[in-house]
Amino acid sequence: MVVSPLEDRYKTGMNAYFDEENKIRRWADVEIALLKAHAKLGHVPKEAVPAAKKAREMLKASRVRQIENEIHHDLMAVVKALDENSGEYGRYLHLGATSYDIEDTATALAFRDAITLIETRVGLLRTQLRGLMKKYKSTVCIGRTHGQHAIPTTYGMKFAIYHEELGRNLERLAEAKRRISVGKMSGAVGTFASFEKQGFRIQELVMEELGLKPASATNQVVQRDRHAEVMFALALVAAALEKMAKEFRNLQRTEILEICEGFSSKQVGSSTMPHKRNPHKSERICSLARVVRANVQIALENVPLEHERDLTNSANERYIFPESFITLDYMLVEMGKILASLTLYDKNIKRNLELTKGLVTAERVMLALAEKIGRQKAHELVRKCSMKAFEEGKQLGEILSHDAEVKKHLTGAQIKELTNPYTYTGLAGEIIDRLLKI
Repeated sequence: MVVSPLEDRYKTGMNAYFDEENKIRRWADVEIALLKAHAKLGHVPKEAVPAAKKAREMLKASRVRQIENEIHHDLMAVVKALDENSGEYGRYLHLGATSYDIEDTATALAFRDAITLIETRVGLLRTQLRGLMKKYKSTVCIGRTHGQHAIPTTYGMKFAIYHEELGRNLERLAEAKRRISVGKMSGAVGTFASFEKQGFRIQELVMEELGLKPASATNQVVQRDRHAEVMFALALVAAALEKMAKEFRNLQRTEILEICEGFSSKQVGSSTMPHKRNPHKSERICSLARVVRANVQIALENVPLEHERDLTNSANERYIFPESFITLDYMLVEMGKILASLTLYDKNIKRNLELTKGLVTAERVMLALAEKIGRQKAHELVRKCSMKAFEEGKQLGEILSHDAEVKKHLTGAQIKELTNPYTYTGLAGEIIDRLLKI
């Protein structure tokens, strides 16, 4: 029976990084790396390593669960399962290690690979956004601040902003991956007491084998600020996706309808309203972003563990680590589908841009008048003309053309050009050109 939607509805390739089988195999990999280090230093017979590797291939989650049900310790269940198939060499397994030497090091392996998948997904989205900002570089639309019409911008600019934010997220992910890609093999409280004088060398050999860096100082665990940073980096990616999805949802409102996410021929929008074309993918992304964001708080609460370690992080990490990675991966896949099927309605974009009858060019007119009469006088003059145009439902250009003070400084041709919203997009095109050259 499926309980979590992560097991079916929101399942992605990320699931494999956190499923039980792969977790057990990663733990076994760390155990074997430790055994190999001991063998290299002459602490155990070299034959113990191939014996353990063979036992790893025979490892089954069902057997591990069976042992765990008896002894109530998940890591030792893996050690015992390996021991069963390692013959006389099983007694050398887990030599000098504490459970979290194995578990935290294995978690680093999972995080490293999972972040790499997230980075790949983000990179694919940026490629899509790069194409969209080029395609819609000159598609002029109304910009909105405080929910109100502001001045014109372009759809290319919207996509450029998303593209750049995801770029910054890639930088954060790379930093977080670097700091989480560490393991420990330092014993019960991080002093290497169980490994004696060769503790540093054993840890170095284990991490070298696994492609990780040794943590510089630990107690019983790798410190949780590293994990919290990863969770925060994931949440920032989720927030960037939510920003995009929220904008798409708002722009798909019936009375705005400038864009629309893909809607298949047999798709149903509502069980009772046959006409509905709901932005369900965008809504889902906004919903799931809350999950990823909420998990950051839990990760932060795991940072101040008591003394050399308590167990208050363990249970919740079984939830939040796979949940955040899998959820975000699903969000990235869904956003890719949205961008691939996004439709822009040129007529509605034009309608909305012209809806306020030129009022969105008031700033431009003010700046032109400021050269003649000063900024403050120009602002008040254009403000009065704008309010009159709004109240009378007339074009701003018409009101300006009949204003005696305005006519002293601007010709009819100048007013016509100044109130043309399609030519007031500043350096939007140049901004995109610069980004496309990078």
